[in-house]
Amino acid sequence: METIRRAEKEDLARIAEIYVFNYRMNFWPVFQNDAYYFDELQVPSVMETMAQESGTHYVYDDGTVKGFVTVNGTEIRHLFVEPVLQGRGIGAALLEFAMKQCRADHLWALEKNVRAIRFYERHGFAWDGTRKKEEGTDEYLLHLVCRK
Repeated sequence: METIRRAEKEDLARIAEIYVFNYRMNFWPVFQNDAYYFDELQVPSVMETMAQESGTHYVYDDGTVKGFVTVNGTEIRHLFVEPVLQGRGIGAALLEFAMKQCRADHLWALEKNVRAIRFYERHGFAWDGTRKKEEGTDEYLLHLVCRK
């Protein structure tokens, strides 16, 4: 049985692993920064960052943690699913949870992450016309807001 619950300290390694794999798969092709994606971006350092990050982490757990969402106020900061399990409704369940239980209603998505933007659009989000530079890069983030 699936459960979405508040993450515990014991979940941080799994959350960090999901985060690292998704960042490498989705963002390395855009930024192609080997030093960051393969040297700096490691499970232990992400665990430390996640433990100190403001916001609350929730995990999709059906006996195994398969995805997570981080909500800070009403902003969705992270939403990632184990890459080999994507397309099975886990991300949708996490997003719906964040919207209903946490009243999350906006997020920032990398403009070139078309797959993620389409996912959010299917769930009622739309670009509000606001964009900002991803810090230290020439890439842009789009502000998506819930229209439901």
